[in-house]
Amino acid sequence: MSDYEGGPAAEDDLSLPRATVYKLIAEMLPDDVACAKDTRDLLLDCCNEFIHLIASESNEICEKEAKKTIAAEHVLAALRELGFEKYVTEVKEAYSEHRQQQIKDRGRKSTKLNQLGMSEEELQRSQELLFAQARMRLQNQTIQDPPSANG
Repeated sequence: MSDYEGGPAAEDDLSLPRATVYKLIAEMLPDDVACAKDTRDLLLDCCNEFIHLIASESNEICEKEAKKTIAAEHVLAALRELGFEKYVTEVKEAYSEHRQQQIKDRGRKSTKLNQLGMSEEELQRSQELLFAQARMRLQNQTIQDPPSANG
């Protein structure tokens, strides 16, 4: 029996979603290649360990700089420090794509606000009116149904 026991992780363990990793594995393999469950579990454990390693090194670099938040440059420095230099360019590209997607998503949110056809001031007044109406209904309900003394 091998040292690796591909059983379920403890519930309090932090790990990647199993189904997501399995899907990524399936997408990476050619259609005519199968992957055993034990192998998928081993790959999941490797992915989790890799992320933990990078995160720990990033945290150490962050602390050396007396920062409280791990930033992208800390992760890139951790990759270099741990000997994964060849991935830095690809990670930078993925990060850039991620940032661009965030900007697009923010733009969609502001577009949704514009589509309402009301200014922010009008929306604020409308919200205040709705809150006032809700308070009045609550007060009327409280007056009609006073709390019982036996509570």
